[in-house]
Amino acid sequence: MTMTEHANKKLLQDIFAGMAVGDARPLVQAMREDFRWTVKGTSGWSRDFVGRKAVIEELFAGLAARIEMPMKTIPIRFIAEGDVVVVEARGDNRTRDGKPYNNQYCFVFTLKDGKLSAVEEYCDTALVEDVLGKPA
Repeated sequence: MTMTEHANKKLLQDIFAGMAVGDARPLVQAMREDFRWTVKGTSGWSRDFVGRKAVIEELFAGLAARIEMPMKTIPIRFIAEGDVVVVEARGDNRTRDGKPYNNQYCFVFTLKDGKLSAVEEYCDTALVEDVLGKPA
């Protein structure tokens, strides 16, 4: 099932409507089993998380251990071209010890058959390590 740019963009708009209020369920539900999340950069957090299970159990669990829930990511704009949707966003969060953690993001999502196949996350990785520390 090939989706149009409009449908792909709408899917990400719906996902980020949830993430803006701390609901990651639409994001998780849209991931393919072989979904790959790549955190770009050279920090301890920068790597590929391969498979929906690894994203949830390694990346998301690591963030949840440090960030006060619910974690919120506010979309700013969406750009769609073919099977790629770019989302500019910002965080609106605090760590469990009360420090603000409001990173800025550029997510480049690739879709396949109406599901999320991969994302490349660009953010301030120095801020990630400064506020969240190194991953466990």
